[in-house]
Amino acid sequence: MMISRAAPDPDQPVVLPRSEHSISRKRIDENTLKVLYRLKRQGHKAYLVGGSVRDLLLNRIPKDFDVGTDATPNQVKKIFRNCFLVGRRFRLAHIRFGGNQVVEVATFRRKAVSEDLPEDSAEHHLVVENVFGTPAEDAFRRDFTINALFYDVASFSVLDFVGGLDDLENRRIRAIGDPLVRFVEDPVRMLRALEFAARLDFSLDEEVREAIYRRAPLIAEAAPARLREEVMELFRHRVGGKVLRSARNIGLIGHLLAGYEGDDETFDLLERVDARTSQGREVNESFVLAALYLSRFRRTCPCTGETSVSDAIRIAGLVISPHVSYFRISHGIRHQARELLIGFFRLSRGLGFRGEKRFLRHPLTPLSLELFTLWTEVSGEGKDLPLSWKKALEGLEDGGERPAAKRRDSRPRRRNAGRGKKSPS
Repeated sequence: MMISRAAPDPDQPVVLPRSEHSISRKRIDENTLKVLYRLKRQGHKAYLVGGSVRDLLLNRIPKDFDVGTDATPNQVKKIFRNCFLVGRRFRLAHIRFGGNQVVEVATFRRKAVSEDLPEDSAEHHLVVENVFGTPAEDAFRRDFTINALFYDVASFSVLDFVGGLDDLENRRIRAIGDPLVRFVEDPVRMLRALEFAARLDFSLDEEVREAIYRRAPLIAEAAPARLREEVMELFRHRVGGKVLRSARNIGLIGHLLAGYEGDDETFDLLERVDARTSQGREVNESFVLAALYLSRFRRTCPCTGETSVSDAIRIAGLVISPHVSYFRISHGIRHQARELLIGFFRLSRGLGFRGEKRFLRHPLTPLSLELFTLWTEVSGEGKDLPLSWKKALEGLEDGGERPAAKRRDSRPRRRNAGRGKKSPS
């Protein structure tokens, strides 16, 4: 059972010995252990750091393993022949193994002070991120207490400088330092707080919750490309719906997604998308984008006899246009998201409309049907339609031919007579 205590001195960690925690070296990646052991043999501190320690203590499977050390990047490079240094602003050592595996090694860092900063402003940002420090100073630079725990391979003990063990036991997300200040330093930490709460089923510390509410507008200052990737990462972790619902409730979502306002039906649908991913289905951005804007599309483009397919095509493009423009989403993803919404419109009307066979042959129709099926489960409407459409698709497949290519071949060729050109051989 985990025993947690408060650290009496910021420079002296709480030490959880091997007998009091559940981390076993059998659960640590073999190549990561090789890196830790070699650094230790060379006389350096070598710790497993970050989320992997948190996950091991919670008996979860870590996504990856990172190493912290007092060896500088250049020293690490001399120790490992398979080491490559990356980054200028934040210098890291990547140690490469077979199978495209990379073990990331970071030197302990501390917050820069005025004496560290050069007079040359061009080099200022490089120094700010590359001032090396002690394990304690490195821990206090991190975002949340549960992500600042270290596993020391020399003693097999867990080191806690910031009270992370208490927060793990209390299942609480707490910032290191004043969250009002930390969220100004990096506003994306607000989204990450919600993500960790959802992924781990933890509660937000009240100071963190209040700080997110007060600092929410700052997240709009983050680079759109970074926010776009962070949002997709939520869906890869299967918590997109839950996190975005929390972001709506705490006043963050409009600043996060450029004025977006979701409703309960949308967040229910997004949670179904997460459940679909949990079942092994790949999640892609076009599918998420269509789900995000499906409710707005339905309100603007009712599936009635008065609305034509041409109307649906126009409205689908208009609905997603502000989002794709702000986040500079590629034409291919934009096109697929729009086609999924148009497919939803056709599926909602039911069978028997003009152009049905051509629609059934469309490569995105099966994916549209998946989205439509999730929506019927959430809304309770049109529950019989997915089965009917599925039978229609299966009937097309049983017919053998997908005649689109054959029809192109059977068209009479246009003659080039009078142009002085030969037909291609």
